[in-house]
Amino acid sequence: MLVLSRRMNESVVIDGRIKLTVIEIRGNQIRLGIEAPRDVNIARSELIGSGAMPALAVALLQAPEPLPIG
Repeated sequence: MLVLSRRMNESVVIDGRIKLTVIEIRGNQIRLGIEAPRDVNIARSELIGSGAMPALAVALLQAPEPLPIG
């Protein structure tokens, strides 16, 4: 695991196409802004497989390619 330090409004770029920006720091929590192409699936790790997400949402997040909607 790579561990980086960032301050407010500083960013990290992953693979040249995903940008994580520290938006706010409040106590022991931070707010992150995430800029990524539509084909990148983003979810909080504690929700995947916990039953908190509907089955369709989990399927969409785990699909190797974006699934058609509609």
